[in-house]
Amino acid sequence: MHRIIHHVERGQGIPLVLLHGFPFDHTLWLPQLEELTDAARMIAPDLRGFGGSHGVPEVMMMEDHARDVNALLGHLGIERAVVCGLSMGGYIALAFAELFPEALRGLILCNTRAVPDGPQARKGRYATAKRAMEQGVGGIADSMTPRLIARASADRHPDLVHFVHALIAHQPAEAVAASARGMALRPDRSSMLASISAPTLIITGSADELIPPTDSDAMARAIPGSVLVTLPGVGHLTNLEDPEGFNAAVRGVLEQVA
Repeated sequence: MHRIIHHVERGQGIPLVLLHGFPFDHTLWLPQLEELTDAARMIAPDLRGFGGSHGVPEVMMMEDHARDVNALLGHLGIERAVVCGLSMGGYIALAFAELFPEALRGLILCNTRAVPDGPQARKGRYATAKRAMEQGVGGIADSMTPRLIARASADRHPDLVHFVHALIAHQPAEAVAASARGMALRPDRSSMLASISAPTLIITGSADELIPPTDSDAMARAIPGSVLVTLPGVGHLTNLEDPEGFNAAVRGVLEQVA
């Protein structure tokens, strides 16, 4: 059952929904919420269980997150929006595109993929869920943070490493476990990519170890008329590691949508 989730809004113009990755909350988008206020009406929700949004079930499917986002748009009186998702947020954006194509004004897929987890990755998701519930989220922050940020970014911005670690460690174990289980169960959405007709931007980092740029290339080839932007030397958190390059790419697709 979907519910209205906590969110923040900044700026004015075309509605732009910012869906955070795992395991974060809306504050992942601070560089966009601060710098794109002239370009869009940004709506950054805390996905269910994370940040200020509560009431998470044992398994939070990507489709459940997408239905929450649609309910939020309905609550705000928004019929069509540009939906931007990073990593897990991208899985949710693709689920939204499949479930609510009429509500999609544009699509931005960042450091994400359309294919499902393989057996090994799925096993890792369940291990993450178990670890979160039994040991807390601190250890997950310790192990995930170095893999999320490119070494060059970490060397240039040590404060970014601390920010990301603290943001993960702050999330409730129940939310981390529920969405980890949900990601393990997500379907293959490769076959629906060709049906996406909204203007689409795909963003990746050349040094993303978690979801390599080849996955972004595959989506770009499959989505008609999509634009692929690869930010050099950047890892999985493109919006934080290279906010200037990321924001410039987003402005480009917003102009196209307008």
